[in-house]
Amino acid sequence: MARFEDQLAAVEAQGSDAQGNDISSNGGEGFTRRGFLIGTMAGSAMMAFGLSGAAAAASDGSANNGSASESLAAGRYEPTIWYAIAPDGTVTVHITKAEMGQHVATSLARLVAEELEADWSSIEVVYVDSDPKWGYMVTGGSWSVHHSYLPLSRAGAAGRIALIEAGAKLLDVDPADCRARHGQVISGDKSVSYGEIVSQAGLERTFSEEELKEISLKPASERRVLGTKGTALDVPAKVNGEAIYGIDVTVDKMLYARPVLPPTRFGSKPVSIDDSAAKQIDGYRQTIELDDPSGVCQGWLAVIADSYSSAMRATDALKVEWQRGDSYDISEADIQEQGHTLVNSPSRDNGSLFVDIGDVSSGLEGASEVIDSTYTTSSVLHFQLEPVNATVFEEDGHWHVHCGNQQQTLAVGMLSKALQVDKSNITLHQYYLGGGFGRRLYGDYTIPAALAAKALGRPVKMLFTRPDDTRFDCVRSPSVQRLRSGLDGNGKVVASEHAAAAGWPSAAMAPAFLIEPVEDGGKVDSFAISGADHWYDVGAQRVWAQQNHKAHEVFVPGYLRSVGPGWTTWAVEQHIDELALAAGKDPARFRLELLNAEGRNAGQAPHSVGGAERLRAVLERAMAKADWDSRDSLPDDVGMGVALTFGQERSMPTWVACIARVKINRGDGSVDVEHLTAVADAGTLAHPDGAMAQLEGSLLWGLSMALYEGTEVEKGKPKALNLGAYTPLRMNQVPKMDLEFVDSDAMPVGLGEPGTTVVAPAIANAIQHAVGVRLRDMPMRAEALKAAL
Repeated sequence: MARFEDQLAAVEAQGSDAQGNDISSNGGEGFTRRGFLIGTMAGSAMMAFGLSGAAAAASDGSANNGSASESLAAGRYEPTIWYAIAPDGTVTVHITKAEMGQHVATSLARLVAEELEADWSSIEVVYVDSDPKWGYMVTGGSWSVHHSYLPLSRAGAAGRIALIEAGAKLLDVDPADCRARHGQVISGDKSVSYGEIVSQAGLERTFSEEELKEISLKPASERRVLGTKGTALDVPAKVNGEAIYGIDVTVDKMLYARPVLPPTRFGSKPVSIDDSAAKQIDGYRQTIELDDPSGVCQGWLAVIADSYSSAMRATDALKVEWQRGDSYDISEADIQEQGHTLVNSPSRDNGSLFVDIGDVSSGLEGASEVIDSTYTTSSVLHFQLEPVNATVFEEDGHWHVHCGNQQQTLAVGMLSKALQVDKSNITLHQYYLGGGFGRRLYGDYTIPAALAAKALGRPVKMLFTRPDDTRFDCVRSPSVQRLRSGLDGNGKVVASEHAAAAGWPSAAMAPAFLIEPVEDGGKVDSFAISGADHWYDVGAQRVWAQQNHKAHEVFVPGYLRSVGPGWTTWAVEQHIDELALAAGKDPARFRLELLNAEGRNAGQAPHSVGGAERLRAVLERAMAKADWDSRDSLPDDVGMGVALTFGQERSMPTWVACIARVKINRGDGSVDVEHLTAVADAGTLAHPDGAMAQLEGSLLWGLSMALYEGTEVEKGKPKALNLGAYTPLRMNQVPKMDLEFVDSDAMPVGLGEPGTTVVAPAIANAIQHAVGVRLRDMPMRAEALKAAL
């Protein structure tokens, strides 16, 4: 499928995102035409360069022409500034990604520090506010380290080169006789610190785009930062209470607000509002109806008060009569019924082709046996620890929005439409996120706060309660999938067809990101089908992505950690097991037979070098660690199952094998996951401690969604609104885990998503091995297993 850079190029070609905002990008993995500039101003050396893939033009549309000194003298040294070195040697790295517990700033700063040869103790990070100069700002898809690796590493290397040249002049030596270590330029027994160079040398060096691409990064054997252990930079502040989240923001003369949500996301209107009871609550001021030109807040009200507790109680006391939207009558069953219809007769009328290789129809017709299976998943909620919130005010014609957000560029565009002001008059100030998981990729929650602030002419802080947040969550769409694969007389797969139906997040939020992976196959949301383009050799192959419009009538389908692969891997990896059983073969060894690093599965440098061979390697290692050969001698009602994943995208694969050992309680149908063994090949690990935390957390969330999470759409909203009815994994349900990363110096890839996708099918396959029952609906409820037994 197309890489994110290609999607951005498509956005550039269309000229706007879902909100009609201009988005510029060079669409490649290189650098902007402005190149890389190093200079001095106000006692600091600034390093600036174009952003990989998501790079945007300067806010004034100008190019960086002329010498560094001319740019600095003219005050134009602003675009795409990534790090600065102060006279005291402090290196400040500017972070455009959202910090939501994944320690992304630590990983990105390590990329710079490695090639810059900075002293790690001198590193500081700053989370920047929204500004066109940073390019398209988004944190999701496991993209952050992968997409930043080359540009940040080359930026660090270019800075090192310039500092060595300037340091050599101060030392009166040949640059060829110098080396950089720990924030110093060294020649023999002489040295000069980066801070001293900044203070004394007057750096001036320009790197063209071509020169940057020709910079050779250090070989893995010479790395001193990447791959080493170390505490994450954000941990101290989160431990001692200094960390500031969006929910912590306060400003002078601020009023508090709570949204009053209509019965349906679309088409509702308030008919009458009775706030007589609310007026009895101290601190209550008024209830306002929000007029939203962007169409996000359809029928929303906002209760305004002097404190949040007053706003919360007044909202509960409010009596509103509503005209409901049509989606009030749509249920989860209705959405799934439409999904079944779509996958049984897939066509371009409701979606597109995602993969089309060979003659699938003939292959299935000529097969000795066809395995035909249908799988479903329920609506899944985010339930991030910090409910969504925003604080907004206007000052001198400029709007300031304070919150945590994962896709600032999209949010600013939405706010521009809602407030009816130019994007240049809006700044989104970024804070730590108390969990994101994809919910904050959509900035809808900033709109009612902004509209309330505009109506009142006062700063407004709007907080959603957890049920408020849940009611209008951008849920991971329920899905239906049908897979049909044919086996020949020797048990070899000769053809496979996969059709998946679900709501499409990008179609709802940013349709310019839809792609056409198959010529004349129609546009598709890769976030609703990635994972179906797997690395197995199954002969002729066809994959359909079908958009379930019924889901879009009820809610905004959202991005939830892993999105499409969260349901496609669920189906693919169970279906592979079913094929193995039909062929009379061991499921793990059957997979090994299908992992041939040939043709499209050979992989490409640098992103997927090695291809299916690397997936084979992690499977073999996992089999050894889990003692797979003991599988046939396990006690009664105990089983082992295997599943593989490549994470979020074929163009950025993270190779993971997972083996689950489960014990089934026949009395109540409950599943005790005793042990998870996982082996991952994520290439170079920028921050190994953070990588392990990501893998652990994603596997546990995958387990949570496999057995416990999931709800239903009922009367226009999720049936479960709080953590009493929605029951994620509890601490006493955490299994023993044996996790390992393959030692690799390949290009780093993503770690936020992969683990979430691989656990559920491994558990399902283990359940089948233990008691002979195949559960095809996720979550796998105890009552369903008990009924099957």
